[in-house]
Amino acid sequence: MNASELCTLSATEVVALIRKKQVLPSEVSRAVLDRIQAVNPQLNAYCTIETETAMATAGQLDEAVQRGDVLGPLCGVPISIKDILYVRDSRTTFGSRLFTDHVTREDAPSIERLRKAGAIFVGRTNTPEFGFKGVTDNRLFGATRNPWNPSLTSGGSSGGAAVAVATGMGPVGIGTDGGGSIRIPASFCGLVGLKASFGRIPNYPATAVDSLRHTGPLTRTVADAALLLEVMAGVDERDPFSLGGAVSDYPSLIERGIAGWRIGFSADLGFADVDPEVARICAAACQSLVVAGAQVEEVDLNWQDPYDCWNAFFYGGIGGLLGRRLQSEGDLLDPGLRKIVMQGSKLRAEDFVDAQFQRNAFWHQTHPFFRDVRLLVTPALAVPPFPIGQDDADPAGQSSRPLGWTPFTYPFNLTGHPAVSVPCGFTQAGLPVGLQIVGARFDDLGVLCAARALEQIQPWADRWPPDVTAVQK
Repeated sequence: MNASELCTLSATEVVALIRKKQVLPSEVSRAVLDRIQAVNPQLNAYCTIETETAMATAGQLDEAVQRGDVLGPLCGVPISIKDILYVRDSRTTFGSRLFTDHVTREDAPSIERLRKAGAIFVGRTNTPEFGFKGVTDNRLFGATRNPWNPSLTSGGSSGGAAVAVATGMGPVGIGTDGGGSIRIPASFCGLVGLKASFGRIPNYPATAVDSLRHTGPLTRTVADAALLLEVMAGVDERDPFSLGGAVSDYPSLIERGIAGWRIGFSADLGFADVDPEVARICAAACQSLVVAGAQVEEVDLNWQDPYDCWNAFFYGGIGGLLGRRLQSEGDLLDPGLRKIVMQGSKLRAEDFVDAQFQRNAFWHQTHPFFRDVRLLVTPALAVPPFPIGQDDADPAGQSSRPLGWTPFTYPFNLTGHPAVSVPCGFTQAGLPVGLQIVGARFDDLGVLCAARALEQIQPWADRWPPDVTAVQK
């Protein structure tokens, strides 16, 4: 296979070819690294490229393949890591001038498992400072551009990871999600973005937003998302909230189908204001699941927007973390982050107690829904991608509040339900639209089964961005 063809392969395909000795890990990594050199300057997905380390690892795996060793489930798969997760002996800046030359000395549990499975880390991907917003730009590395239209945002905060996968700069990107940060860029870039059940993939070291935070994959296919979940899931004693008893064969079980399942579709959760074109595309995609044998019905929800509650946990946590540094180092922060830190630092103990009770009340509002319906389907986002330079969908400074454009994601960080964003169509302007599939507590497999069913009904993996990021097959 030529280099361009290698860059279009899914992780599952890469592993299969390597096991058959039809391609070597070093050949795949070399193709991806060359692709990064060619495409990244235009889109700014990667902030650090690990060429020497990646090729050294690939060389070791080449030898293992040629010896006939037992190979890991991700042997030879090039993977990018968001510049917010700990990677051993790697520069980890968190997108902040406060940590320009910071090197982490240990792996996060998910990274440790990926390494053991044979993944090859090719670089670190861009993120807004400390992942504080739903678009990807920072004062250290600049903005990451949407490959479908480089004048638009990629979304965030795992925007670099999404753009890398969307343009063939690696089949898998690992991101984090505290309010939608995997699902937002997945929707804006036309990918699968999985936020598994809270605790399914362990978190470590601790962060200021641990009760909301999920680590997970961005991929082109559902099979790849299932494979990555299988590798990364499972209890880790460093994370007291990590879950044991994970399903051990996600990749094969996702093929079992969704015949007879009851699926509810909500266009607004009872409080969202959604772009009509986005709502129409998502409703049509959800109804197509009838082809797979599901019973699909529109549901009229009257849920209350939990943004203020989420805000206390997320922005309050960030404010508590960085507030003490404002006086001496505040000028180094993104102006938007500085404002949030100042606001978050003003929250009182009573505010956090109130937020905890509100969170519990929201759980009791949402959890009963899944007693009668297997899955809830919504738009992933309320809008299509918007211009670079805006932190929110409304023009800078005119938004009524942050995240009014992503009302479907942060609610399920509060509850911990599993959720995935999958491609479901394109706007008239040729921009991707994502559909969110939400499962009952711990029903990661159900979410993936429905995503796989939709993928079979209306495949998306062969759709690549045009023009400057075109992948020539």
